[in-house]
Amino acid sequence: MTYPIGFALRGFGRYLPTSQHSSQNLDSLYGQPAGWTETRFGITSRPIASRAETSSVMASHACREALAEAGWEEGAFDVLVGACGVMEQPIPGTSVLVHNALGLAKSGIPCLDVNMTCLSFVAALDQVSLAMKAGRYRRALVFSSDIASAGLDYDHPEMSAIFGDGAAAVCVEACEDGPAVLAARFKTLSAGKDLAHLRAGGTGVRIADGFDSLSQAARFHMDAFGIFKAAGRYLPQLMTETVGEADLTMDDIDTFICHQASAPGLEYMRHLIKIRPERVVDIFRTCGNQIAASLPNALYVAHCEGRLKPGSHALLVGTSAGVSLGAMVLRL
Repeated sequence: MTYPIGFALRGFGRYLPTSQHSSQNLDSLYGQPAGWTETRFGITSRPIASRAETSSVMASHACREALAEAGWEEGAFDVLVGACGVMEQPIPGTSVLVHNALGLAKSGIPCLDVNMTCLSFVAALDQVSLAMKAGRYRRALVFSSDIASAGLDYDHPEMSAIFGDGAAAVCVEACEDGPAVLAARFKTLSAGKDLAHLRAGGTGVRIADGFDSLSQAARFHMDAFGIFKAAGRYLPQLMTETVGEADLTMDDIDTFICHQASAPGLEYMRHLIKIRPERVVDIFRTCGNQIAASLPNALYVAHCEGRLKPGSHALLVGTSAGVSLGAMVLRL
């Protein structure tokens, strides 16, 4: 059997941009009365990166904090994994830029990028844990860093009001006893491939297509209701199956660490679990949806709040563009 996989979280780090944009700023931008954005979207403020706060800059700060808490030297790990929803640039990947920023240019430590948009962090933990099970790695540094604000279209509040920027990182280590990945499952429903997309930055939309085409493709588009509908239909079953595979019930989960997709999405999660809804970590009001960085930021907050007690159980769960769904049970 694959599970359990001995897997301990040794250090946590995050970086939030220095500029925090209030919902009142958006009220004015949208031409709406004071309080409209907060009332409609459930967000009071969100961190927005400056041009100097690139994805790799934010990630390197988060990585250093995680390394310091773990007590690891900057090169005392076997692999660096980037798990960003949107790359800083197509080639080379963000992990290479962070690798260099951490002073590892001559270390030879391998780095790679895992992308499952908003689920990238959970997918990266899954891949790292399986590699540890195979004996490939003993220690890994995993980060997510996203600048959602770079591609927002403020003519459409439903696609721009809820997003924020930030980065988070964890140090993970293979172990023999105690902490472990108990189960993980993913599902992709590619009929939803057009429900959320950012088409520029790859080979699909090219310079030869003209500036107007590039400009339009560089704007993020999302059918929030369509994604919410897909999640509502398939996520409960995926969660139940994953928790069941870990030989647990929903009541056994001490902390639910969710992708901070939206205020209704988090409320739906509380509705699903019914008992002790305060188990759901909710940082949406002040952070917004930080794409792949939102889930590890929630994990960071859960750690700082003392929720991740030894021997307790956490469920990492979320959805992403595609549409994909994922869940992972951790014993801490």
